[in-house]
Amino acid sequence: MTTAGETDERPMLGVGTRVEVRSAFDWSGGFAVEGHDGDRYLIRRRSDDEVLPVSFAAADVRRERRNSMWWI
Repeated sequence: MTTAGETDERPMLGVGTRVEVRSAFDWSGGFAVEGHDGDRYLIRRRSDDEVLPVSFAAADVRRERRNSMWWI
C-alpha cells in the first residue's frame, strides 16, 4: 500500500509477458503485454491476437498466475 507522496515502483512487465487484467469485479486471463504507453500497458488478447483499444494502468495488470495441480 502506498501513501501520499509514494509511488508503486514495480518494474514494467516485458513485451510478451502473459498477464491477467482486472475487470470490474475480478481478474481475467488470456492476455499478453503488447507494449507500453508511458506508464500504461498495451494489451493483446491471446485468443485472436487483437490488441485491446484501451491501455491499462499498472495496478490493473498482473503476471499470469498458474494454477497449481497439487493433486497430481
